Amino acid sequence: MAIRHYLQFSDLTADDYAWLFRRAALIKAKFKAYEKYHPLADRTLAMIFEKASTRTRVSFEAGMYQLGGSVVHLTTGDTQLGRAEPIEDTARVISRMVDLVMIRTFGQDKIERFAAHSRVPVINGLTNEFHPCQILADIFTLLEHRGQDSEGMPDPAFLQGKVVAWVGDGNNMANTWLQAAELLGFTVHLSTPSGYEVDQSVAGVRSSDSYQVFKDPMEACRGADLVTTDVWTSMGYEAENEARKKAFADWCVDAEMMRAAKPGALFMHCLPAHRGEEVEAEVIDGPQSVVWDEAENRMHVQKALMEFLLLGRMA
Repeated sequence: MAIRHYLQFSDLTADDYAWLFRRAALIKAKFKAYEKYHPLADRTLAMIFEKASTRTRVSFEAGMYQLGGSVVHLTTGDTQLGRAEPIEDTARVISRMVDLVMIRTFGQDKIERFAAHSRVPVINGLTNEFHPCQILADIFTLLEHRGQDSEGMPDPAFLQGKVVAWVGDGNNMANTWLQAAELLGFTVHLSTPSGYEVDQSVAGVRSSDSYQVFKDPMEACRGADLVTTDVWTSMGYEAENEARKKAFADWCVDAEMMRAAKPGALFMHCLPAHRGEEVEAEVIDGPQSVVWDEAENRMHVQKALMEFLLLGRMA
């Protein structure tokens, strides 16, 4: 089987995602039923962290163990991509010793260079440009709550014509939402402060048919099926924190924005969240919020992804 990497959302097809959503649901059901499922016995995942993360580490590490595999955890102090030795050499060595690599780093170029010289699949755990595993979990969560078929399984057809409102920074999450919308047939309403817009050339979308830009975040939320946001200052941009707080002051998701969305609209946040900044407490802790399901589902979709990359489509 040819090596497949998962470096950005557009690396897979709509048909691949339909398969992954269904597998994630089945794997999650096994987990909830305490049913042992070890398709990755004797397989090893290497996790390389240049950016720390609670959710990424726990979801990948716990998920790999639950699939019967083992994990090697490497931090900046253990391996410095491109500093102690060329990234290409690190990739050649590590990929001879493990079966799968997850990297959470800064520039997308690092993970692309690593994958180009890896003998095993490489997964993007987050870069400055993209966060595909998070959007995979977010869409699965949306389908789990609103888009199931008659058998209670995720139905990607539900996404056709739906609206996701992105309120906040034009960051890696926004870039990935644009890729997902173009691939899966929904629309993204983008609202960012001036100077923090999405760079469509980074997102790599081929047309603007799958997104609309709004200066007013309230208008972006109007009629949305899902309202979602992220911290105003992502990791690596801490020096801009005070300037960003001023620029983003009107981009806090509040109850009024949720009322502008469709009745029954969901709220998501990839976490960690700062209540009173990018979202009001009454929203993230309110009845429309599914952030805790969303966080848990990182593990389930990543288990399905790892199984898929290593074993293909399981019967």
